[in-house]
Amino acid sequence: MNLSNLKPAEGSIKHSKRIGRGQGSGKGGTSTRGNKGAKARSGYHSKVGFEGGQMPIYRRLPKFGFKNINRVEYVGINLDMLAKLAAEKNITTFDLEVLKQNGLISGKDRVKILGRGELNQALNVTAHAFSAKAKQAIEEKGGVATVVENTKKAEE
Repeated sequence: MNLSNLKPAEGSIKHSKRIGRGQGSGKGGTSTRGNKGAKARSGYHSKVGFEGGQMPIYRRLPKFGFKNINRVEYVGINLDMLAKLAAEKNITTFDLEVLKQNGLISGKDRVKILGRGELNQALNVTAHAFSAKAKQAIEEKGGVATVVENTKKAEE
């Protein structure tokens, strides 16, 4: 078997109706569009969500929820991930560039270090935010937890 002799399974292809090809075909005349009205005309297009004059579902259901435009999203990185990287690649200083090079963050992600896991050595970690447990664990091992200032506010 190769690409030159591939074909679909027997009976799997269903041919479309050939409409509007004369009265003898049984699909001529109105060509399955019924009699008169906008739907019978060419170029007909109904609005998205239109339900034939009935109150559409998006207007029947109540609005709810809230989207905070000032929300700051963080990418969470746990201590066990830092400990694993430190052991595998012999890294003791983690800043945004190191995290980016190792595929933990991308672009302009904001980073928050979270406290799951145990550290085996002292690490110097630079991030946008730290959980209390993570900061405590880093400092107990003799490492340093440095908070990066928000660069966007500094530019304004």
